[in-house]
Amino acid sequence: MREYAELLAGLPFKLVSLSDMGISHTVDETGKTFEENAWLKASEYAALSGILTLADDSGLEVDALGGDPGVRSARYGGDSCHNDQDRIKLLLKNLQDVPWEKRTARFRCVIAVAKFPDAPIYPDLCRQVEEVAPKHKGRSEGDLAPVLVTQSEGQIDGMIQYKEEGEDGFGYDPVFYIPYHDKTLAEIPLSEKNLLSHRGNAAKITVESLQKLISKS
Repeated sequence: MREYAELLAGLPFKLVSLSDMGISHTVDETGKTFEENAWLKASEYAALSGILTLADDSGLEVDALGGDPGVRSARYGGDSCHNDQDRIKLLLKNLQDVPWEKRTARFRCVIAVAKFPDAPIYPDLCRQVEEVAPKHKGRSEGDLAPVLVTQSEGQIDGMIQYKEEGEDGFGYDPVFYIPYHDKTLAEIPLSEKNLLSHRGNAAKITVESLQKLISKS
């Protein structure tokens, strides 16, 4: 949430979380691609909230592992991994015999924005909640179901290094080394990371798309 507050600062929207909207439901990420999962979350949460909804799906792809962990990055290792630390340990174990030059990887992020087809894009959240949400909540099928407003993708290329470094990150950031910065993502401050990360790249495209739509509304 904090990361997106910075990334979307150029838009005339007030950013609210699921908890702000009183939504505790968790969407099953059954898609086989980042695009599918981003759309599943955006459309379902748009149906539950009744307002313009942004959702993303992101993950790490490691070439030596055939693209894994991929869409299962947050669930890598299944029940045997309970947190990010466990997943990093498993990743490094699976790469222990892989030489440096073959430890290429990338973070990918897909952002999807959804709304109901007859709902305007309001820059004023209060108007969304008071005027739009009540008549749209719960509609999830047929012609009145949420539609895709815009979708964007961003990625950042790097290498999986042999040990963790840095504390300013989460997930696989401590082992994701960026050669042209000579740092891991976890060693880069958030303000700088937003300018180069996969999520930052996708968000920039999303902001540009939404600004165009707002100017036409």
